[in-house]
Amino acid sequence: MSTVTTDPITLEVIRNRLDVIADEMEMTLLKSAFSPVIKEALDASAALFDREGRTLAQAAALPAQLGMIITAVNRLVEIFPSDTLVPGDVLILNDPYDGGTHLPDITIVEPVFFEGKLVALSASLAHHQDVGGKTPGSTPPDATEIFAEGLIIPPLKLYSAGEPNLTLFEIMRRNSRTPEALLGDIDAQIACNRVGARGLLRLCADYGAGRFIQAGHELMDYAEQLTRQAIAQVPDGVYSFHDYVDYDGVELGKPVKIAATVTVASTDITVDFSGSDPQAHGAINSVPSSTRAAVCYVVRAITDPDIPNNDGCFRPVSIVFPERSVVNPSKPAAVSVRTITIKRIVDVLLGCFAQALPERIHAASCGQLALMVLGGIDPRNNRAYVTWQGLPTAGGMGARPAKDGIDVIDTDVTNLMNEPVEATEMDYPVRVHHIRLWTDSGGAGQYRGGLGFQARTELLRGDATLVVRRDRHDFAPWGVRGGQPAPTSGVVQTHRDGSQTNLPSKIVVPVKTGETLDIFTSGGAGFGDPLQRAPEAVRADVADGRVTRLAAERDYGVVLSDDLTIDGAATEQRRAERRAERGPINWIFDRGEAYERATGQPARC
Repeated sequence: MSTVTTDPITLEVIRNRLDVIADEMEMTLLKSAFSPVIKEALDASAALFDREGRTLAQAAALPAQLGMIITAVNRLVEIFPSDTLVPGDVLILNDPYDGGTHLPDITIVEPVFFEGKLVALSASLAHHQDVGGKTPGSTPPDATEIFAEGLIIPPLKLYSAGEPNLTLFEIMRRNSRTPEALLGDIDAQIACNRVGARGLLRLCADYGAGRFIQAGHELMDYAEQLTRQAIAQVPDGVYSFHDYVDYDGVELGKPVKIAATVTVASTDITVDFSGSDPQAHGAINSVPSSTRAAVCYVVRAITDPDIPNNDGCFRPVSIVFPERSVVNPSKPAAVSVRTITIKRIVDVLLGCFAQALPERIHAASCGQLALMVLGGIDPRNNRAYVTWQGLPTAGGMGARPAKDGIDVIDTDVTNLMNEPVEATEMDYPVRVHHIRLWTDSGGAGQYRGGLGFQARTELLRGDATLVVRRDRHDFAPWGVRGGQPAPTSGVVQTHRDGSQTNLPSKIVVPVKTGETLDIFTSGGAGFGDPLQRAPEAVRADVADGRVTRLAAERDYGVVLSDDLTIDGAATEQRRAERRAERGPINWIFDRGEAYERATGQPARC
């Protein structure tokens, strides 16, 4: 570590100014974007880097993207050394095998020059509504190679000395189903980066380029020191866990295993993904930039939230990526649905740390970004559209060691907002009949998992293509220390003749005018023995419609009268019977382990 030469007050002022600049960048991007996926769902992130490509500050945005953008910026720095850059240059890429993550995520970087010297990089990453490929939204779960997923942009200059690369702009326009939204969102990213550049120039003007650069180094060293202090509080040891993705989008019924071993030694963490399945035939593969983002998130989650978000946080962490595995595939493996795998990686890592930090780690959450992408031609205006249907993208949060989980909230590496139903119905040929909490969808426990949702949507006109990009249809979120799993998710398509089809978690299907989709998205799992939950809390859940009377007695042993009065004697007796039937709790996780040990096969809940 370098010797600190900036006084602590100045260092803290610079740190906070960097954070403010990053947040201002993020707000600019969200407010100037064209597509609902960015301006409503907030699927975009901004960050600042030093001239060597090391993170200086991050906006309060999506943890996954903030982790992924690190790899993209590092690659651009490698391809375009500082002596090849001039003011007015803007860099771009989206190739997952050359710094990117999946094709809809485009990274744009602006080098920042002060008094003719490169001092920093202003960067943004946004998920674009459509960049081509075989399905609307550019995330086909049944793709078997990346070439079916959309336009691949290698590391290039989007602008050279202020002059736009018109050829590249035209290529992007012609490869998108929604070109106005794509190019509008690209412009929003450029505006975002320019806001960051202006903020950095003001900072350099106030303190000088030399002091600014030195302060960046010191802030990284400071973050490393604090991170190592936090890791030192985790008991040394080797912790292993595994979980499953339902299937890869191609081989239905064949689960994909994600396994990790976390070694904590003093102030260092090693994450080894050996034991994970080979790379998948379908699109759930996660390139190292995506896998690393999940690891970075979990490290930040178990350390102090007040530590500056910069490169120093991740110096104590090393990762082992098995080659040609689902967490480190080889080109041209498809990767467009890798978010599901990232979410499962987070679940697995939290399962590892739940063994080391039992009073800090919550039960498994919904475990998916529950996307239902609908695309087609709207006959009303003869325009192509791509929409997420105005539905929530997530279910419930897992129960916490001393609190219930939160209902219908995006958790961990994804931090999206729900697209408003009104905006969707105004712009697209879709009607949302209802969105409501799904009763009994939170796993039972002393602390109950947050609830998921159920919704019904209808296609009003024209025919469309539906891309189902979900998970946890087969494997439920796992409970902790006696807490029960949450139920699995599902999608039911009702055809015009009244017949119904239960759709798997990853599929591309046609939808006709008048057909409806019923979507059920799981809640989070429970934490602790359900028979220890306060009877009054169970009664309140039943009164609120979160838990049925049947589940109150079956899962919690609470007997209620018709007017929802607690029958104390009957409850005490029922709980004693349930304890006798179940026996003592001597397990950490509830995810069907007994079945798995007996049969050697993963347990489907």
